[in-house]
Amino acid sequence: MRVERVEAYTLREPITVPFRWRRGLPGSGTTQEVTWLRLVTDAGIDGWAPIGRGAIALDIIERRLKPLILGKNPLLKEALWHEVWEIDRIEEFPIYILGALDVALWDITAKAANLPLYLLLGGAREEIAAYASAVTFETLDEYLRCAKQCLDLGYRAIKLHAWGDARRDAQLCRELRRFVGDDIVLMYDGSAGFDPYDALYLGRALEDAGFYWYEEPLREFSIQQYRQLCQTLDIPILAAETSDGCHYNAADFIAFGAADMIRTSTHYKGGVTGALRIAHLADSFQMRAEVHGGGLLHVHLCMAIPNTTFYEALITGLPVENDPLVTNGMVHAPSLPGIGFETLIDPHRLASQAVARL
Repeated sequence: MRVERVEAYTLREPITVPFRWRRGLPGSGTTQEVTWLRLVTDAGIDGWAPIGRGAIALDIIERRLKPLILGKNPLLKEALWHEVWEIDRIEEFPIYILGALDVALWDITAKAANLPLYLLLGGAREEIAAYASAVTFETLDEYLRCAKQCLDLGYRAIKLHAWGDARRDAQLCRELRRFVGDDIVLMYDGSAGFDPYDALYLGRALEDAGFYWYEEPLREFSIQQYRQLCQTLDIPILAAETSDGCHYNAADFIAFGAADMIRTSTHYKGGVTGALRIAHLADSFQMRAEVHGGGLLHVHLCMAIPNTTFYEALITGLPVENDPLVTNGMVHAPSLPGIGFETLIDPHRLASQAVARL
C-alpha cells in the first residue's frame, strides 16, 4: 500500500456560542477554521486528520508533509513520525501540526485492520466518565448555574477555567465546593496564568476546598518552578499540556518531580504515536496521563490507555449544550473501523464547502 495523493480542505464556520478564557488570553472569536488533511492510498483506504488552522496548515502540508508522504507506505508510522520530527528541526512546526500526518496514518492503519482505533491500540476500556470543562463566565452566578445544569445532565466531575485572579478564583472555588457538595469531583485549570506566588496561594485554597487536581498554573518553560510547587503543595499538579518536545520533555517533568500527573493529547503531542508514548512513559512511573481536550479522536485515546481518568467535555455557554459524545456523564467506545471522522464530514462535499484547498 502506498499514498498516491494528498488533499487538504479548509472549512470556515461560525461559532454559534462565542466564549472567552481568563484575562490575557484571546477568546473563541466568532468563526473557526478547520483544515482536513486527506491521504489517499492505492488500496482504496483513505486517512483523515483535522487541524485547527487554515492558511498555516495548508502551507505546511503543501511544502513539507506532501513531499514527505507521497509514495510512502502509510503503515510505516514509526519511520514517518521520526521524519516529521527531523523536518521540525529546521521548519519549527507549530505544535498543533506535528501530529497531523500521524493521525491520518493511524486512521488508515485501523481501517486496514478493520478495527476501531482504540482496539488496535490495545483497548483498555469501553466506557469512561466525562468531566464538564467550563469556559470562563462573567459572574459567580453563571458558574453555579452551569454547575447545576451539568449535574442535571449526569456529570459527576466539573473543571473550572476561571478569571486569572488568584484571590477571586480562590473564592469562586470555595463557593463552587459549597454549592455542589463533597461528592462531586472538582478540578481547576489555571491556563498558565500565574506567577509562582499567586500559584502557591491559589493552590492552598484548592487544597482546602478538596479539589482533585490543579492544572497548568504556570507557563511550562519553568520546570524548576513546577518542581517547587509540587514539593510545597499536596494537591496533584497536572502539567506539560502545551510544552514542546512530546515524551522527551514529559520525561524531564517526571524525572525532576515537576508534575504529579502528565497531560497527553494528539494535537499537542505529535499525534497518536506521541500521545501513546507519553501515556506509556507515565504508566511506567505509576502516574496518570490525563487526556487533554475532547472529540472523537480523544475518545479513542481515552479508551486505549489505562492510566487516564476522564474524558474532557467542553462546556461553552449557558444554557449548557452537552457534548454530543457524552450520555448521562459517560462516553462509550466508538464502533466503526478507523477513527470515524467520516461521521463528522461529507467527503464528497468538501471541495464545494472549502474556502481554500490543495
